[in-house]
Amino acid sequence: VLAAWQRPYLNIFKHFRVEEWKRSAKEGDVAALTDTRMKGTIYRIRGSNPASSYLQLPRAGTQSLGLTGRYLYLLFRPLPRKHFLVHLDVTTEENQVVRISFSNLFKEFKSSATWLQFPFVCGAASEGTARRGVPGAAPADARWTCLVLDLPSILALYLARSYSHLRGVKLCCNLLVKNLCTSHLLFEPGVTLAGARLGDLSCRGVAPMPRELTFPVPRGQKWHDLYDYIRY
Repeated sequence: VLAAWQRPYLNIFKHFRVEEWKRSAKEGDVAALTDTRMKGTIYRIRGSNPASSYLQLPRAGTQSLGLTGRYLYLLFRPLPRKHFLVHLDVTTEENQVVRISFSNLFKEFKSSATWLQFPFVCGAASEGTARRGVPGAAPADARWTCLVLDLPSILALYLARSYSHLRGVKLCCNLLVKNLCTSHLLFEPGVTLAGARLGDLSCRGVAPMPRELTFPVPRGQKWHDLYDYIRY
């Protein structure tokens, strides 16, 4: 059951006031920058290895975020020609902590009872620069990406476990991050409120992207021509 304060979605950075660093931790080269193209604050995490630079929520590993939304949204852009790593710690109904990791360092999918490792292939603005389907350092023109993770489905599919809640998040170098949210709704970019009503998408739990989760789209251009939307 999703608590009222987590509906219809929860903006994790805003709710836990990431910029104050009281309920979140940072290590190494982590900076808040104003990005004119993204029209807001983004966090840049840089470093030579993932253990040396990261942004972590909650601050202490003994605490839990306790977020129960089905979907996790990560709005990020891999830094060009670098490797990045993202760790999500989730808790199952049996109170087992499972780590779900995404990285363009991983060559193949690996799993154990407590760890799922997914290789990530970065999208490029021009298709020719990245060999599709092959993980590796991010292309020079790596795109801003909306990564959507269906956490209960991932646990059920790979480990036959039932999802309880999101315990913690660790965003390691090398990334630009705009936002992090959880929700029970599936938000689709490029869908308008009128279009969602017209297409009856709301019955399927599909909704237009809330403002805090959107990337700016200049007049006359299409969302999908500018950004990547990846769903696991």
